[in-house]
Order: sequence, then structure tokens, then C-alpha cells
Amino acid sequence: MRLGFVVNPIAGMGGRVGLKGTDGKVQEARRRGAEPRAPDRARRALEALREQSEGDVDLVTWGGSMGADVARAVGFDAEVLGGPGSDPTDGDDGEPGVDGRGTADEAPPETADEAPPETSAEDTARAVEAFLDDGVDIVVFVGGDGTAADVAEVVEGTEIPILGVPAGVKVYSSVFAVSPEDAAHVVATFERTERREVLDIDEDEYREGEVHPELRAIAHVPVAEELQSSKQLGGGNVEALAAGVADDIRGSEKTFVLGPGSTVGAIKEELGFEGSPIGVDVWRDGEVLALDASESEILDALGPDGENVVVVSPIGGQGFVFGRGNPQLSPAVIRRSDVEIVASRSKLDTIGELRVDTDDPELDAELRGWTKVRIGRFERRMMRIA
Repeated sequence: MRLGFVVNPIAGMGGRVGLKGTDGKVQEARRRGAEPRAPDRARRALEALREQSEGDVDLVTWGGSMGADVARAVGFDAEVLGGPGSDPTDGDDGEPGVDGRGTADEAPPETADEAPPETSAEDTARAVEAFLDDGVDIVVFVGGDGTAADVAEVVEGTEIPILGVPAGVKVYSSVFAVSPEDAAHVVATFERTERREVLDIDEDEYREGEVHPELRAIAHVPVAEELQSSKQLGGGNVEALAAGVADDIRGSEKTFVLGPGSTVGAIKEELGFEGSPIGVDVWRDGEVLALDASESEILDALGPDGENVVVVSPIGGQGFVFGRGNPQLSPAVIRRSDVEIVASRSKLDTIGELRVDTDDPELDAELRGWTKVRIGRFERRMMRIA
């Protein structure tokens, strides 16, 4: 199998620092201390692929932080077809591994402290165009919904399948694997493809609390259980649920970290404040300690370990509790807190099982298993976190 592999190195950088995305916000994300997320996700996918493919994958990629760096680090003898700012028709005129053809071993290393370049959608499109010209069998990309749309628009009209390694803040589309390791398993084992939706949303509207997913493309995607579903909006009456949770919060001295979404939003309303609909707010003893908080602000507001509770609701249709739309709830936050999952009955009826993807495989493993989900003022339902 010949596989084209491209990384959006800035995908997801705005999440931990509370920016809800990185489109047009890279410099602001860096100013707030954001660190790259996509390179590590790419590394995990390639390491798993190397273990599972048994040498049956020929990797072609794009220069520097768009694929060559991580391919070299993992040990793939990848062919580099170009790099950021290059034209795939440049041939051998450019610097190997950056602007012209070469191998990943020839690409100049990127230091651990070096910030990823501000690559563009055009860079992603040029990479995918080069992959198609090279005759790849599948395109695997690392990024979010915007990257998925950029890739899908290039492959439109072909039957070349695409598969996403989730690294963005908003990951609504059904072209993504559940985790980097799942992406590798899909690539190594799939036998057929199906057409799936590529969705995207306007990040400026998203930051204002407006979520209107827009269909951007239909793409061929490998068929596998390890794929996530498209984002669906959960329905159902949540008033009793919200009232019950709010009553418990008022009677507690713990610190409550209230995640995004309409279900938890109803709890915030019951507590008497207007929370951030797609952000994370922190409450303790009748006081809002932080609104639309970043990871660092949440950590600063937490009480002693064991005296904090993260309240989250799974994404309808997908079942993600952590890892989609709430990267502020980082492993550091989760490890210092208990977790309370809340959801309406109707939302759970659309979800077979819950999922987590925290960027920390050990924490993911700790969270997996059967858990109680609060579905009413007093009622709970057992659900499995896969």
C-alpha cells in the first residue's frame, strides 16, 4: 500500500488555551503559551502503523513539520514529495525534504523547542495534489475538520479514500478515526470504503456559542468500527437533570469544572449564571471562579486533589466525553478531579458507548470501563467507556 501522510502542525493549538480553534489565531495561541498537539498525534499514529503494517506500507509525505519530521523520528523511510510553500511540480530543484523530492532522513530536523510554521490550507492542498499525482492508495491526514475539508476538496472526483487522525479542537466529521492508534489499525486492516460526510463550522461563530455544522464534502473513507460518527445534536428534556445536579452542586464545598454543551449549560442556568456555551467554567461555593477558562486558569482555580469534580456531557451521536470540543479539560485537570457524566435519555439512546481521547493513553485506559451516567434528577444509567 502506498500511503500519503500529511500533518497540519498547528491543528488543535488553540484548544488548551481556550481559543476554541486555531484558524486565524496561531499567534494568539502562542502568546498564551499553546504547545503543538498535532505532531505527537502524528507520531502515535505512525508508531502504531509501523507495528501493525509489517512493512507493507510505502509512505510518502510532505516536508518538515507537515510529515517528514515525525516520519523520520518514528523510523519510516518515507519519500518527501515537497514541503511548505513548494509547488509539487518543482521536481528536484528544491532542497530535499523541504521544497523538492527527497527522503525523510534528508529533511532538516525541527528542534523540540521550535514552534511549528504557520502552514496554510494551500500547503495541505499542494501536498494532497502531489500524493494523487504519485499514485497513492490512501491519504491519511492529521488535523481537524478544516484540514479534512481541505483534503476532501482535493480528492473530490476520485475514489482515493481519506482518513483523519483527530488533532483539532472541533472534530465533527465522520472521516476521523477515534484515536491515532485506531487510525493505524484502520489503515492496516480495512478492505472496503464507504462515502462519509465532511463537516466544518465557522470558528468565529463557534467562539460566540453558535454551532452550525456545514456539509463541506463527501469523501470515500475506509469502513471500520474504529471510525467516529458525525456530530449530532442531542435532544430531550434536561430540566429535571439540570435541577438535580445544580442542587447537589449548591450543597457541596467542592470545586466544579463545568464543561461545554447545552446539557451542562442548563446546569449553569440553574446555578444562576450565564456560562460560556462552548467553553469551560469553574464554580465553587456560590461563586463563578472562571468563565470560558483555559487549561491553566482551570488548574489555578482547582481546590485540593479529590475536592474537584469535572461535569461533562457526551457529544450526541459520537459519544465522546473527553477529546472533542473540550481540550481545556486536559489530563492534568482530569487527574485532579472526579468525573460526573450527565446526559439526557434521548442523547444516550443515540450512543452505543462512550469514548475518551485525552492525548494521554494511560489516562484513557484508566477511564475506560463501566460508569454511571446521570440522566435525571436522581436516575442513572450504566454506560461503557470504550
